[in-house]
Amino acid sequence: MAVMIYSLKKGNVQLSKNFKLSEFACKDGSDLVIVDSKLVLDLQTLRDKIGKAINITSAYRSPAYNKQCGGIEHSEHIKGKAADIQVAGVSPLDVAKKADALKLFNGIGVYPTFTHLDIGDYKGYWYQDSHGKKTFYKSLAALEKAVFNK
Repeated sequence: MAVMIYSLKKGNVQLSKNFKLSEFACKDGSDLVIVDSKLVLDLQTLRDKIGKAINITSAYRSPAYNKQCGGIEHSEHIKGKAADIQVAGVSPLDVAKKADALKLFNGIGVYPTFTHLDIGDYKGYWYQDSHGKKTFYKSLAALEKAVFNK
């Protein structure tokens, strides 16, 4: 798999059965889109497992846009290796559990309204509450127990 660089001006390319290039585009309106083909493949695998549409709320971010929206300096979003997603009728924790079961994603973050998934080099689980407090956990089970008392 490889990181690919696209131009939206050249067309809204179909990247997989259910995902188009525009879904991975930076929300600042820029033409450049960087996306790792493994991320697309892994999201497609997750979509097939869930059996419902995945709404990508944030994927590639230009460095300037990433800074503007409060992303960390070396975010996987900048590298085209991360996506924040929502699935209608499925909680962010349940999306994270389905993603974790596939063992395709290294970074799994649970937020009040979305799930962050990335294929970066570092394995990690975290929860960020609605006040911006982020807490890291050794496993998704530990996150679930600490945050959701399950």
